[in-house]
Amino acid sequence: MITYAHRGARAYAPENTMAAFTKALDLKADGIELDVQTTKDGEIVICHDHAIDRTSNGTGWIRDFTLSELKKLDFGSWFDQHFAGEAMPTFAEFFAWYLKTPLLLNIEIKNGPVIYDNIEAELLNIMKTIAPKSFDLYNRIIISSFYHPSLCKIKELDAQFKTGVLFSARPVDVLSLIKQTNADYLHPHWHYLDSDWIKEAREAGIGVNSYTVNTPEEFAFVAPLNITGIFSDYPDRWLKS
Repeated sequence: MITYAHRGARAYAPENTMAAFTKALDLKADGIELDVQTTKDGEIVICHDHAIDRTSNGTGWIRDFTLSELKKLDFGSWFDQHFAGEAMPTFAEFFAWYLKTPLLLNIEIKNGPVIYDNIEAELLNIMKTIAPKSFDLYNRIIISSFYHPSLCKIKELDAQFKTGVLFSARPVDVLSLIKQTNADYLHPHWHYLDSDWIKEAREAGIGVNSYTVNTPEEFAFVAPLNITGIFSDYPDRWLKS
Protein backbone atom coordinates (compact mmCIF):
# COMPACT_ATOMS: atom_id res chain seq x y z
CA MET A 1 0.00 0.00 0.00
CA ILE A 2 1.06 3.57 -0.69
CA THR A 3 1.49 5.57 2.52
CA TYR A 4 0.62 9.27 2.48
CA ALA A 5 1.80 11.45 5.36
CA HIS A 6 -1.47 12.97 6.59
CA ARG A 7 -1.19 16.79 6.74
CA GLY A 8 2.51 16.09 6.50
CA ALA A 9 3.94 13.91 9.25
CA ARG A 10 1.66 15.63 11.75
CA ALA A 11 2.51 13.31 14.63
CA TYR A 12 6.06 14.72 14.54
CA ALA A 13 5.64 18.35 13.48
CA PRO A 14 2.88 20.99 13.31
CA GLU A 15 0.40 19.88 10.68
CA ASN A 16 0.29 21.42 7.22
CA THR A 17 3.54 23.34 7.67
CA MET A 18 6.78 23.03 5.78
CA ALA A 19 8.27 21.42 8.90
CA ALA A 20 5.70 18.62 8.63
CA PHE A 21 6.25 18.20 4.91
CA THR A 22 10.02 18.02 5.17
CA LYS A 23 9.64 15.53 8.02
CA ALA A 24 7.47 13.34 5.79
CA LEU A 25 10.22 13.38 3.18
CA ASP A 26 12.83 12.53 5.83
CA LEU A 27 10.69 9.59 7.01
CA LYS A 28 10.55 8.31 3.41
CA ALA A 29 6.77 8.49 3.11
CA ASP A 30 5.46 7.67 -0.35
CA GLY A 31 3.42 10.85 -0.51
CA ILE A 32 1.99 13.87 1.28
CA GLU A 33 -1.63 14.78 1.97
CA LEU A 34 -2.52 18.41 2.61
CA ASP A 35 -5.51 20.78 2.70
CA VAL A 36 -6.07 24.01 0.78
CA GLN A 37 -8.23 27.06 1.39
CA THR A 38 -8.35 30.67 0.13
CA THR A 39 -7.49 33.90 1.94
CA LYS A 40 -9.44 37.16 1.87
CA ASP A 41 -7.18 38.41 -0.93
CA GLY A 42 -7.48 35.24 -3.01
CA GLU A 43 -4.26 33.41 -2.13
CA ILE A 44 -4.40 29.62 -1.76
CA VAL A 45 -2.92 28.58 1.58
CA ILE A 46 -2.46 25.25 3.33
CA CYS A 47 -4.54 24.63 6.45
CA HIS A 48 -7.06 22.01 7.58
CA ASP A 49 -9.50 24.00 9.71
CA HIS A 50 -11.50 26.93 8.39
CA ALA A 51 -10.50 28.74 11.59
CA ILE A 52 -6.90 29.30 12.67
CA ASP A 53 -7.59 29.09 16.42
CA ARG A 54 -6.38 25.50 16.95
CA THR A 55 -3.13 25.69 15.01
CA SER A 56 -1.89 29.26 15.50
CA ASN A 57 -1.67 32.12 17.96
CA GLY A 58 -4.46 33.90 16.09
CA THR A 59 -8.21 33.58 16.04
CA GLY A 60 -10.78 33.77 13.27
CA TRP A 61 -11.53 32.26 9.87
CA ILE A 62 -9.00 32.09 7.04
CA ARG A 63 -11.42 33.76 4.63
CA ASP A 64 -11.30 36.93 6.80
CA PHE A 65 -7.49 37.34 6.71
CA THR A 66 -5.18 38.54 3.98
CA LEU A 67 -2.09 36.47 3.28
CA SER A 68 0.09 39.18 4.79
CA GLU A 69 -1.89 39.04 8.04
CA LEU A 70 -1.66 35.25 8.21
CA LYS A 71 2.08 35.30 7.57
CA LYS A 72 2.59 37.30 10.77
CA LEU A 73 1.10 34.51 12.90
CA ASP A 74 2.85 31.58 14.58
CA PHE A 75 1.66 28.16 13.33
CA GLY A 76 4.23 26.12 15.22
CA SER A 77 4.29 26.92 18.95
CA TRP A 78 0.96 25.20 19.66
CA PHE A 79 2.66 21.92 18.77
CA ASP A 80 6.04 22.52 20.44
CA GLN A 81 8.20 25.53 21.17
CA HIS A 82 10.84 23.98 18.94
CA PHE A 83 8.62 25.03 16.02
CA ALA A 84 8.00 28.61 17.21
CA GLY A 85 7.56 30.99 14.31
CA GLU A 86 6.55 28.34 11.77
CA ALA A 87 4.52 30.12 9.09
CA MET A 88 1.40 29.11 7.22
CA PRO A 89 2.64 28.10 3.75
CA THR A 90 0.98 29.13 0.54
CA PHE A 91 0.28 26.31 -1.87
CA ALA A 92 2.63 27.91 -4.39
CA GLU A 93 5.48 27.93 -1.86
CA PHE A 94 4.87 24.30 -1.01
CA PHE A 95 4.53 23.24 -4.64
CA ALA A 96 7.84 24.81 -5.66
CA TRP A 97 9.48 22.68 -2.94
CA TYR A 98 7.44 19.59 -3.76
CA LEU A 99 8.54 19.55 -7.40
CA LYS A 100 12.09 18.79 -6.27
CA THR A 101 11.00 15.65 -4.36
CA PRO A 102 10.00 12.13 -5.45
CA LEU A 103 6.78 12.29 -3.42
CA LEU A 104 3.23 11.64 -4.52
CA LEU A 105 0.68 14.30 -3.53
CA ASN A 106 -2.94 14.37 -2.42
CA ILE A 107 -4.51 17.84 -2.29
CA GLU A 108 -7.78 18.14 -0.36
CA ILE A 109 -9.96 21.12 -1.25
CA LYS A 110 -11.66 22.28 1.96
CA ASN A 111 -14.88 23.65 0.47
CA GLY A 112 -17.82 23.51 2.89
CA PRO A 113 -19.09 25.10 5.04
CA VAL A 114 -17.09 27.98 3.58
CA ILE A 115 -17.29 27.80 -0.21
CA TYR A 116 -14.26 29.20 -1.98
CA ASP A 117 -15.37 30.28 -5.42
CA ASN A 118 -12.89 29.49 -8.16
CA ILE A 119 -10.42 27.67 -5.88
CA GLU A 120 -10.36 24.77 -8.33
CA ALA A 121 -9.24 26.89 -11.29
CA GLU A 122 -6.69 28.78 -9.19
CA LEU A 123 -5.24 25.52 -7.88
CA LEU A 124 -4.76 24.07 -11.34
CA ASN A 125 -3.31 27.34 -12.59
CA ILE A 126 -0.64 27.38 -9.87
CA MET A 127 0.42 23.84 -10.65
CA LYS A 128 0.50 24.32 -14.40
CA THR A 129 2.40 27.60 -14.08
CA ILE A 130 5.08 26.36 -11.68
CA ALA A 131 5.60 22.78 -12.86
CA PRO A 132 8.08 22.16 -15.68
CA LYS A 133 6.65 20.53 -18.78
CA SER A 134 8.46 17.31 -17.93
CA PHE A 135 6.65 16.94 -14.59
CA ASP A 136 3.83 14.38 -14.53
CA LEU A 137 0.97 16.35 -12.99
CA TYR A 138 -1.60 13.78 -13.98
CA ASN A 139 -0.15 10.65 -12.42
CA ARG A 140 1.59 11.93 -9.29
CA ILE A 141 -1.23 14.08 -7.95
CA ILE A 142 -4.75 13.38 -6.68
CA ILE A 143 -7.21 16.16 -5.85
CA SER A 144 -9.81 15.13 -3.27
CA SER A 145 -12.70 16.70 -1.39
CA PHE A 146 -15.72 15.96 0.77
CA TYR A 147 -17.38 18.68 -1.32
CA HIS A 148 -18.02 16.62 -4.41
CA PRO A 149 -19.00 19.54 -6.68
CA SER A 150 -15.32 20.59 -6.48
CA LEU A 151 -14.33 17.23 -7.97
CA CYS A 152 -16.78 17.72 -10.82
CA LYS A 153 -15.33 21.19 -11.41
CA ILE A 154 -11.77 19.84 -11.56
CA LYS A 155 -12.81 17.33 -14.21
CA GLU A 156 -14.58 20.08 -16.18
CA LEU A 157 -11.42 22.19 -16.13
CA ASP A 158 -9.00 19.38 -16.97
CA ALA A 159 -10.27 15.81 -17.07
CA GLN A 160 -6.72 14.43 -16.97
CA PHE A 161 -6.27 15.33 -13.30
CA LYS A 162 -6.96 12.43 -10.94
CA THR A 163 -9.64 13.03 -8.29
CA GLY A 164 -10.70 11.23 -5.13
CA VAL A 165 -14.15 11.17 -3.47
CA LEU A 166 -13.86 11.63 0.30
CA PHE A 167 -16.65 10.21 2.43
CA SER A 168 -17.22 9.32 6.08
CA ALA A 169 -20.21 6.98 5.91
CA ARG A 170 -21.16 3.77 4.11
CA PRO A 171 -23.05 4.73 0.92
CA VAL A 172 -25.76 2.37 -0.31
CA ASP A 173 -23.96 2.24 -3.65
CA VAL A 174 -20.29 3.17 -3.33
CA LEU A 175 -19.64 3.21 -7.07
CA SER A 176 -22.45 5.73 -7.55
CA LEU A 177 -20.05 8.30 -6.08
CA ILE A 178 -17.69 7.59 -8.97
CA LYS A 179 -20.49 7.76 -11.54
CA GLN A 180 -21.68 11.12 -10.20
CA THR A 181 -18.25 12.76 -10.06
CA ASN A 182 -16.22 10.93 -12.71
CA ALA A 183 -13.55 10.52 -10.02
CA ASP A 184 -10.69 8.05 -10.14
CA TYR A 185 -10.43 7.12 -6.45
CA LEU A 186 -12.63 6.44 -3.45
CA HIS A 187 -11.30 7.95 -0.21
CA PRO A 188 -13.30 6.49 2.71
CA HIS A 189 -12.70 6.55 6.42
CA TRP A 190 -11.24 3.17 7.33
CA HIS A 191 -14.36 2.37 9.40
CA TYR A 192 -16.33 1.95 6.18
CA LEU A 193 -14.00 -0.35 4.30
CA ASP A 194 -15.30 -3.79 3.42
CA SER A 195 -13.96 -6.42 1.07
CA ASP A 196 -17.13 -6.61 -1.07
CA TRP A 197 -17.24 -3.03 -2.27
CA ILE A 198 -13.45 -2.80 -2.45
CA LYS A 199 -13.47 -5.79 -4.82
CA GLU A 200 -16.18 -4.12 -6.90
CA ALA A 201 -14.23 -0.88 -7.06
CA ARG A 202 -10.89 -2.45 -7.94
CA GLU A 203 -12.48 -4.57 -10.67
CA ALA A 204 -13.88 -1.34 -12.12
CA GLY A 205 -10.39 0.18 -12.15
CA ILE A 206 -11.07 2.47 -9.20
CA GLY A 207 -8.37 3.03 -6.57
CA VAL A 208 -9.14 3.09 -2.83
CA ASN A 209 -7.16 5.25 -0.39
CA SER A 210 -8.33 5.23 3.23
CA TYR A 211 -7.91 7.70 6.12
CA THR A 212 -6.68 8.02 8.88
CA VAL A 213 -4.79 4.84 9.83
CA ASN A 214 -2.72 5.50 12.97
CA THR A 215 -2.86 2.56 15.39
CA PRO A 216 -1.68 -1.04 15.05
CA GLU A 217 -5.30 -2.18 15.38
CA GLU A 218 -6.39 0.09 12.53
CA PHE A 219 -3.54 -1.09 10.34
CA ALA A 220 -4.35 -4.73 11.12
CA PHE A 221 -7.88 -4.07 9.89
CA VAL A 222 -6.90 -2.47 6.58
CA ALA A 223 -3.77 -4.51 5.80
CA PRO A 224 -5.58 -7.62 4.41
CA LEU A 225 -7.81 -5.51 2.20
CA ASN A 226 -6.88 -4.83 -1.40
CA ILE A 227 -6.70 -1.05 -1.14
CA THR A 228 -4.35 1.30 -2.96
CA GLY A 229 -3.10 3.36 -0.07
CA ILE A 230 -3.57 4.85 3.37
CA PHE A 231 -3.25 8.28 4.96
CA SER A 232 -1.46 8.28 8.31
CA ASP A 233 -0.07 10.71 10.87
CA TYR A 234 2.70 8.12 11.43
CA PRO A 235 3.79 7.17 7.91
CA ASP A 236 7.04 5.63 9.11
CA ARG A 237 5.20 2.94 11.13
CA TRP A 238 3.59 1.31 8.10
CA LEU A 239 6.50 1.64 5.72
CA LYS A 240 8.26 -0.85 7.96
CA SER A 241 5.32 -3.27 8.07
